[in-house]
Amino acid sequence: MKILGIESSCDETAAAVVENGRTVLSNVIATSLEEHKLYGGVVPEIASRRHAESISGVVSEALNQANCTIDDIDAIAVTYAPGLIGSLLVGVNFAKGLALASEKPLVPVHHLRGHIASNYLNSTLEPEFLCLVVSGGHSHIVLVKDYTKIEVIGKTRDDAAGEALDKAGRAMGLAYPGGVSIDKLSKEGDENAFKFPHPKVSGSDYDYSFSGLKTAVINTIHNAAQKNEEINKADLAASFQKAVVDCLLEKLELAIENTGARQVVIAGGVSANSKLRSEAERLCKKHGISLSIPELKYCGDNAAMIAAQGYFEYKSGVAADESLNAYATMAIDKNYGA
Repeated sequence: MKILGIESSCDETAAAVVENGRTVLSNVIATSLEEHKLYGGVVPEIASRRHAESISGVVSEALNQANCTIDDIDAIAVTYAPGLIGSLLVGVNFAKGLALASEKPLVPVHHLRGHIASNYLNSTLEPEFLCLVVSGGHSHIVLVKDYTKIEVIGKTRDDAAGEALDKAGRAMGLAYPGGVSIDKLSKEGDENAFKFPHPKVSGSDYDYSFSGLKTAVINTIHNAAQKNEEINKADLAASFQKAVVDCLLEKLELAIENTGARQVVIAGGVSANSKLRSEAERLCKKHGISLSIPELKYCGDNAAMIAAQGYFEYKSGVAADESLNAYATMAIDKNYGA
């Protein structure tokens, strides 16, 4: 079964064809990242306009690279939540029009479920497993009971880990996206040079809070500037990255111990972070359990992951009609139509 996936939740316009939720036949991405770098972050209006300009060509190229036509496609999967509403609407409306014209089933996919599904690509991974979903806008620990059944165990109360990394990078004067720049610079620094707090959250063993950690690094930079002191940016980047990763994995380890999980999965844009990947490997080796992390090319936003999750959603009976809408926010455990 071939699924055409369409993704436009942020600044990447993407389309892909995936067979049986596992085999990637094509994966095409057009990004407006360089334009957003001029502003130090994603500008929603610019992102929406670039999606509108690119989406038709990207979908055509995905079909072409997969050596098929729309007639060969069994269903069309599209990201409908969460994300930038203007960006989402471009993808949803294009997918609705294409599904209507080609008389193909339309499958709505939650963006974060797509990130989890990136681990199914070119893999034999099957649920049940414990998953850390960590991106620019979300930080969750979830129990994936089945391909379409997810239980939230913990989540951030304020900022996400990726957002904290990006804003810390901006405060340091690093190139956007800050999280990527911090990861690169950290390799040159001493991760024990600065001590940052590990915020605690009351009422939950597994919830996160990164707002205070973000404030701590910004205050460190401002205090040094006021005293006319020079900060070693590589040391600061390495220390801050270590604090973020430590916070993420402390809660994950507790969840592993309390749930008895035998499989752990990392998903989301921050899963590309080298420190997180190496420390997660160490953690899972310590507990004698398996770890799955997406290939680097599938860590960021892409349509192959949407097509993969779309396959499993479609197999479970999920389909939408022309009334499908886009949503800026939506819980990861909410099933379509529920």
